[in-house]
Parts: sequence; C-alpha cells; structure tokens
Amino acid sequence: MTTALQTRKRGLHRAWIVAGVAFVAILGAAGFRATPGVLITPLQQEFGWSRGTISLAVSVNLMLYGLTAPFAAALMNRFGMRRVVSCALLLVAAGSGLTILMNAPWQLVLCWGVLVGLGTGSMALVFAATLTDRWFVRHRGLVTGVLTAGGATGQLIFLPVLANLAVAQGWRSAAATVTAAALAVVPLVWFLLRDRPEEVGTTALGADPDAIAVPVPARAGGAAAHALAVLWSAARTKPFWLLVGGFAICGMSTNGLVGTHFIPAAHDHGMAEPTAAGLLALVGIFDVAGTIASGWLSDKVDSRILLGAYYGLRGLSLMVLPSLFGATAEPSMLVFIVFYGLDWVATVPPTVALCRQIYGAEGAVVFGWVFASHQVGAAVAAVGAGLTRDHFGAYDLAWYGAGFLCLIAALMSVAIAKKASLKA
Repeated sequence: MTTALQTRKRGLHRAWIVAGVAFVAILGAAGFRATPGVLITPLQQEFGWSRGTISLAVSVNLMLYGLTAPFAAALMNRFGMRRVVSCALLLVAAGSGLTILMNAPWQLVLCWGVLVGLGTGSMALVFAATLTDRWFVRHRGLVTGVLTAGGATGQLIFLPVLANLAVAQGWRSAAATVTAAALAVVPLVWFLLRDRPEEVGTTALGADPDAIAVPVPARAGGAAAHALAVLWSAARTKPFWLLVGGFAICGMSTNGLVGTHFIPAAHDHGMAEPTAAGLLALVGIFDVAGTIASGWLSDKVDSRILLGAYYGLRGLSLMVLPSLFGATAEPSMLVFIVFYGLDWVATVPPTVALCRQIYGAEGAVVFGWVFASHQVGAAVAAVGAGLTRDHFGAYDLAWYGAGFLCLIAALMSVAIAKKASLKA
C-alpha cells in the first residue's frame, strides 16, 4: 500500500486511466447505437421496408439500451465493470456482424434491436455513474460530464464515416466497421479497466489516503433482484417520478427523434445524406463542450435549475426546427445545430448528481432506472415519428410535439425535492 501511495503521489492517479478506458468504451457504445439512423434510407432502398418497419428495430434498440441500464448497474456490483463491459462489446460485435446476412425485418429487430441494444445499454451512462461513484470524490461532476461527452464524440466520429461508407460501399461495410471497432476495444477494457481503487491498493481521487481498505466483496444475491428492489423503493418517492418523467422526455427529444430521424427528415427536403450526417455529427462537437461545462456547473449550481433551463431552451429550439430544413445547410440551420448541440446531453450530469444526492449509495442503480425511462421515451418517439412521417408525409408534428413536452419537463425538473429516503 505504501508503494502504491508513493507511486500515486509521483505520477498520474489510476482513476484517470480507468476513466480514459471508460471514455473509449462509452464513445464506442454511442457510435454503435447511433448507426441505425444512417442505415434507414439504404435499407429502405434495398429491401423496400417502410420507415415505420425499420424504426421498430431502432425502437427496440433504444428501449433495451435503457432497460438494460439498471440491471447492468447491479451486474457491475455483482461481477465487476470489466466483465460486464467486455461481454457487452462482444454482444455489439455479434449483433452488427450478423446484420450482414439478414434478409427479413425480424432479423434486423433481433440484431440491431436486441443484441446491439443489450450491448450498448450495458455500456450506457449508468457505467459512467458507477465508475465516478467508485473512483472519484473530487471532480465527480466534471468527470461525469467528460464521460457523458464520450457519447457525443462517438457520434461525431462514427456518423460521418459510416454515412460515407454506406453511400460509397453499401450499408454492409458500415455494419462490418462497427463489428471490428467493438472487437478492438475488448482487450483495452479487459487489461486496463479495474472495478475499484482497492484492487490496486489506492483510494478514489480526492479521498483520504489513509482510508485505503481491503477490496470490497461482490454483493451477495442476484443482480436482477437488487435492481428491482431499488426500483420498488425509489418508486414510492415523488422525486423519482419527476426525474423519470423529465428524462423520458429528454430521450424523446434527442435519441428517439433527432438522433434517429434528423437524417431522413433532412433528406426529405433534398439534403444529401452525408451532409445531414455531418450536421448531426456537428451536434456532437458542441455537445462535448456543453456536457463538460454542464458537469462543471453541476458541482457548483443547483441541478434542478440547470435541468429546467436545459429543457426549456431545447423545447423552444425544436419548435423552430421545421422551418430550417432545406436542400443545403443554411446559416440558420447551423445556428440551430450549435445551440442544440450544447444542450443535447447536458441534462445527464445534473440528473446523475440529483440521483446521488437524493438516493445516496443506490444512486447509480436509481439512475439506471431513470435512464431506462429516457430510452423508453426515445423508443416511443422513434416509432411515433416514423409513423407520423408515413401517415402525414412530413415530420413537422413530431418536432412541435417534442418541443411542447420539453417545456413540461422544465417545470417538472424545478419541482424536484432535494431529499428522499429509500425504504428497505
């Protein structure tokens, strides 16, 4: 232990290395999950499937991406982050690789919906919440913001590359690229990620150096039972439902609507798919800055106020979006991209902070359930927007509806109480 402490004083704290590996995994998970948005038009052209049919697979992906989160948090308590994340990457590789052989819609639902949804859900933001709880005392909000920004960076890196691959070489090349990328991250996670500071004889960053303890044993009992028990207890508190409602609307207005349908909506107005994908990736650039800033602010400002501001501004911007689409990226659209990018997942750090403040040690698992609502909302929006387009021939109603709901989420956020208790 003395040697470990001396090493930690001389060099980089191990928490930063662990956070770096987590950033890469979260980056990949976001890029893998966002890929179906690039494939909607190519699949429609090759197989003749409607957007509603393809959106069903995206909807299943989004829903499992969220519903997996609380169980993944409990599994990380039971088996460790390293094992869970490694298995998740293998699931993503299998799901993406098998799509190359598909010829029926149910196969798309199984591969991109179920396998990729389960895999990416196990590496979702609950992974970031678990890691920061274990490895950081100082800079928790900031690190949560940086890890959350990994999702935006994944979108930034993957979307333009995959969109150009899909146009130039076909959508199967894009799917094969995702498979290769997922497999490449597995060794990095297995050899460099560690579950707790005690495993390497140190403390969390900012913790008392004299508090080094023996490794924490795995939680006894089933992970699923623990996750459900936390849900049962949290569901009896008012703040939980306000967090769930707001984050469900967050999912509707980001992953489900903009993340899934922005590219085909822009294509409806004559914009080339690579151009639209580039705009969506540009959202990721500004999302990095916005999310890191939000993490920093969540260490200093009341998280309820931050959420109220984020949701309110997002709602207003979505109501303006239908008038901005065109065959080219006009300055007004670029202004929207910058503004919306800064707000995209800025909601995550204050939501994680509220779960931690209100629910204490079980905050990560509670956030898993709150995040599940995010993806349920995203799944509803993904299918709903696809059906809206099929029925009305345009997405306008979907944009206006999401904007109105965001204004409701702003009111719900400022109404959250600062404290609640989880009953056994």
